[in-house]
Order: sequence, then structure tokens, then C-alpha cells
Amino acid sequence: MEKGYIQVYTGNGKGKTTAALGISLRCLCAGNRVFFGQFMKGQDYSELKAKEIFCGQLEMEQFGDVEFVHGKPSEKDMEMARKGLARMEEVLVSGEYDMVVFDEINTSLFFHLVEPADVLAVLDKKPEKTEVILTGRYAPQEILDRADLVTEMKEIKHYYNAGVMARTGIEN
Repeated sequence: MEKGYIQVYTGNGKGKTTAALGISLRCLCAGNRVFFGQFMKGQDYSELKAKEIFCGQLEMEQFGDVEFVHGKPSEKDMEMARKGLARMEEVLVSGEYDMVVFDEINTSLFFHLVEPADVLAVLDKKPEKTEVILTGRYAPQEILDRADLVTEMKEIKHYYNAGVMARTGIEN
């Protein structure tokens, strides 16, 4: 890639992480390297198996607990997010990856696990050719302003409201 841009996928609709996974797949299939960091996630998601398939091209790490943050985050949640952001900075400045994904970083900002100024400071260190993807609901205006591309996922209808829980291979 000649130039890497900053993309944001936000909104209350399904598909933000899925979009990041899709663009990561394209990047990988073009022979590039991807780092996929998942904030607020410590669960066993199906996509984690992808690093075995794309051995050497794809790295994935999680910076969250097995339980979702509900209400006020714990000190452990905040510490994991801070360590995750430090790791993402290390990865981003290394220049080893063509694409770096900050999955659920916007939601982490909403819960004040990390602060917008800290995320923006990391983005300031982005190498020119590295593409960066930021996902999660509630992207703050500072992040939207910094981005080159912003897509808002809007929920129109979701089967979750009819009692359908997350399904392996689709939502998990």
C-alpha cells in the first residue's frame, strides 16, 4: 500500500467487527500482514482460529476479560484496556503490519477504559503506509474527526430482539 488510512466502523447495528474481519481477509489475501487487537473481549470467538490458518500473516490478541463490561468497569477492565493500548502502540510503530485493527476501541472509550487523547496519541504514531481500523459503538467525535473513512452501522431489525442468541460462526 502506498498510503494507509484510518477507517472507523461504528453505530448500533451488527457488523462492525465483521467488517473489520472482512477487510482483514482482503488484506491477508493480498499478501499483507495484519494485527487484530480486540479490546473488551476475552471470550473464545470463532475468528481467533484464523491466526492458525494465516500463520505468520495474522496475529490476534485480546485485551479484555471473559465477562462483558456492564455498568461501571472494574479496575481490572481498565488495566487490561490500558495494557492493550500500550501493546497496540508497540505493534503500530513497529511497522511490521500493513493493517492494524483496534476492535471495540470505541466502546472502550465510551466506558472510559481509555481516553480519546491517549488513542489519538497512538494514532499520531501511525506509519504512513499502515492502514488502521477502529471499531465499536459510540465512536467519539475526536475519533470521527481523525478518521479518513467513517461508516455507521444502523440497526433496522435484529433477530436478537426475538430471543435468538449469538450463534457460533455468525456472531461468535
